[in-house]
Amino acid sequence: MSRDEKRGGAALAAIFALRMLGLFLILPVFAIHAQTIPGGDNLTLVGIALGAYGLTQAMFQIPFGMASDVFGRKRVIVFGLLLFAAGSAVAALSTDIRWMMFGRVLQGAGAISAAVTALAADLTREQHRTKVMAMIGSSIGLVFAISLVAAPLLYTAVGMGGIFWLTAGLALAAIGLVTSVVPEPPPLQPGPRVPFSEVLQNTQLLRLNFGIFTLHMVQMAMFVVVPGLLVTTGALPMAAHWKVYLPAILLSFVLMVPAIIYAEKRQQVQRVFVMAISLLLVTLLVLWVGTGQFEIVAGGLVSFFVAFNILEAMLPSMISRIAPPRAKGAALGVYNTTQALGLFVGGALGGWLAKNHDAAAVFVVGAVAVTCWLVAAVTMSAVPARRPVAAGSIQSPPSPDSPAHGILEPKS
Repeated sequence: MSRDEKRGGAALAAIFALRMLGLFLILPVFAIHAQTIPGGDNLTLVGIALGAYGLTQAMFQIPFGMASDVFGRKRVIVFGLLLFAAGSAVAALSTDIRWMMFGRVLQGAGAISAAVTALAADLTREQHRTKVMAMIGSSIGLVFAISLVAAPLLYTAVGMGGIFWLTAGLALAAIGLVTSVVPEPPPLQPGPRVPFSEVLQNTQLLRLNFGIFTLHMVQMAMFVVVPGLLVTTGALPMAAHWKVYLPAILLSFVLMVPAIIYAEKRQQVQRVFVMAISLLLVTLLVLWVGTGQFEIVAGGLVSFFVAFNILEAMLPSMISRIAPPRAKGAALGVYNTTQALGLFVGGALGGWLAKNHDAAAVFVVGAVAVTCWLVAAVTMSAVPARRPVAAGSIQSPPSPDSPAHGILEPKS
């Protein structure tokens, strides 16, 4: 990759990471904190508050992506980050569960994921685009891991309000990266439009979109009940949860990296992808059987993190390989919309199941969804290792002064 491609990819991954860190920091502690505020004894409302930002993310991903085609990627990203910071401030100042829900809704209104990935596509050539998408996907898995270790310690030190203020600060720091570090994108080039229906009806993309929906639904639902299980099964206070999360996360990254390298170097993307989904399914089934045993909950977290991190890194890369070249922005908008819907549904469903049934029900429902995903993944056509470079596309490192820099991939 050229220097600008490396700089742009690293900066955009960092922007994603800063925003997602702010979101993920509340996961390990929110369900327990909610018990201390009015309305927090209603687990359904707690689950909705956890997943509420996913609902507005789902509503605004495609409009924000389309707006970035008209007004420019950077302007839309900055506006979305300002909304996210405002929502964090509302949540920090909230005094009951309903104001907390409103803050989360406002956070989600800053739906910049599609605009960021579209900007990544603008700044990179086709032959390097999957690398940048994998960088962004890996950054999400990394900050999720960091948040699980840091959140209990931060909560003990600064409380939930302090975590939300930190979240607002991270969003403002991301704005600094957008304006001062990310290279200027090329002028958007006109080109034939791909009908939006073609993106929605692409069966390969539908399988991947269902996958990201399922992955984040399971993630959010699990963390409605996992913090409580660590307390009840292991008599482990929240401030000590890092003793479980840290070893699990470190071990998961040790196991994840070789799998990703093997998938890319040996052209075994499909096989590793299916194996990671299978691992996620087995993990949920084991957690269902051993819900009341601390050792099984802790061990299940290790295998969950391995599967989650592999899939989080691979899915956006696979989307970028399969999407029609001039509808990549639309495909990424739909992908990010289904991801956000998964977060909302997972939070709401996990809260409802925990309230009306028990933690085991959360794992059973998650296992059913992952089984459906596994069937869809097994029946996919082979994912290309890399899209062949089309005749007339850019072969040399992009130059900001070149009118040919970047290829527009407009959305319908």
